[in-house]
Amino acid sequence: AGLLGAALVRELLLNGACVVAADIAFYRLTNRLDHLGVDVNNSNITLKQIDLADTIAVLELFDKVDGLTGAVNCSYPRNENYGRKFFEVTLDDFNDNLAMSLGSSFFFMQQCAAYFFAKGEPFSLVNIASVYGVAAPNFEIYRKTEMTMPVEYAAIKSSLIHLSKYITKYVSDSNFRINLVSPGGILDGQPDQFLTSYKEHTLGQGMLEVDDVLGTILYLLSDMARFVNGQNIVVDDGFIL
Repeated sequence: AGLLGAALVRELLLNGACVVAADIAFYRLTNRLDHLGVDVNNSNITLKQIDLADTIAVLELFDKVDGLTGAVNCSYPRNENYGRKFFEVTLDDFNDNLAMSLGSSFFFMQQCAAYFFAKGEPFSLVNIASVYGVAAPNFEIYRKTEMTMPVEYAAIKSSLIHLSKYITKYVSDSNFRINLVSPGGILDGQPDQFLTSYKEHTLGQGMLEVDDVLGTILYLLSDMARFVNGQNIVVDDGFIL
């Protein structure tokens, strides 16, 4: 039900896919999809309520769904104190946010691999990382705003990139693929001062629309990328160049 996830569901359906859409908040999921014009009664979509930190729920999801050929992890669970500035982050909150987000991603990837071994059919997993998992933040663009680039975010996204490569190499089968997409900033109501500063560090586009990222995800899910494995594709209009 997030900004990227909901738009991706719509795009996958438009491209003829059958989709299982899952979120921790079922009502928010149905509302967001309805707002995007997705018919939630379409026979090609199945809606699930799931907490990715609940290992039993994740196991049941894979146990009850047949015919999966891929997955996209757009989730980003975090606690109520997430997003504080560096010196305001407590160790407990840092650990909690890493456990919630990186831990749930680890378990989800592990179960995707287990599903692949159980079914024996090709499987493509796409994780959503970030430019800030690749490069250090540019803190200049946050000046004169109340925004910051959370330290937990950088730790989670950089770890997700390496963990994806680890599991890809561990499974070591070209029929099981894990790749990542690392978007630059995506428009979501940020203040004008930030948007102006951010744009100065790109090649002209500035912040991306969510639709600008979807094509890369669809490519990695498709057979067109059947030998692309363990890669992180940056979509940022040159922001980290």
